[in-house]
Amino acid sequence: MAYTGYKLIKFARDGKIVIATVDAPPINIITLELWSELDRMSREVEADQECLVFILKSANPDFFLAHFDVSAILQFPIDQPPSREGSASNDYHAMCNRMTTMDKITIAQIEGRVGGGGSEFSMGFDMRFGVLGKTKINQMEVPLGILPGGTGTQKLPRLIGRNRAVEIILGGVDMPADLAERWGYLNRALAADEIGPYVMNLARRIASFPVEAVKLSKEAINSATKPLAEGLQDESYLFQQLIRTESGRRNMERFLKMGGQTREGELRIDELNKKLGEP
Repeated sequence: MAYTGYKLIKFARDGKIVIATVDAPPINIITLELWSELDRMSREVEADQECLVFILKSANPDFFLAHFDVSAILQFPIDQPPSREGSASNDYHAMCNRMTTMDKITIAQIEGRVGGGGSEFSMGFDMRFGVLGKTKINQMEVPLGILPGGTGTQKLPRLIGRNRAVEIILGGVDMPADLAERWGYLNRALAADEIGPYVMNLARRIASFPVEAVKLSKEAINSATKPLAEGLQDESYLFQQLIRTESGRRNMERFLKMGGQTREGELRIDELNKKLGEP
């Protein structure tokens, strides 16, 4: 996958990892042009058979994705009354959900502000990391007289809880990185000089493990949105698939040879896990 023809997003590859950097001065507003590129990017990453981990970050240290272009929203057609029919299919929703459902691990490296539709897009990623004292999340739609229409009213309550989502959405207030970490929006809030190395090391660690295990584990985790009985059935089925894979059986045997299931080995299980990803 070449990822060519983009004007506002730059791409780099590190083995099974694809890194995309948004560069849309001055503040990474999601214009119709940037939305088109983000949507195309999401489709190409989903189709990229060589990619296992995807990282999105920004070239602007102060802004990740500001929000959707308000001047573009003002041009949305309003000549017909609202209708529930057809509302189930929304291109922006589909783009955000694609980051959750694709068989890649998706990581948003949010080093500056993120708001509105940018925050909604970020919520579709498997993981989000921010910078202490710098990352701020804001859903600014209600002060404008609208509401988060790009998955925000549905995903934010699932991430941080209904009452906290009401505060953030209805108040239009900033959620700083330390609070976002405590409330579950961010996986971790890190120092500015730590976020890049941490995210890249985590991406490389995940990419080093058996591909089938990474992909099917994400599929199993996604089943947690189903009723428990259905999710457990999916988990059992996917587990059965993995114990039949060559990579799974090889790594389980390596684990035992490396000292797994011994007192000494189990005390350094994190280190053993890392070694299992090494050639």
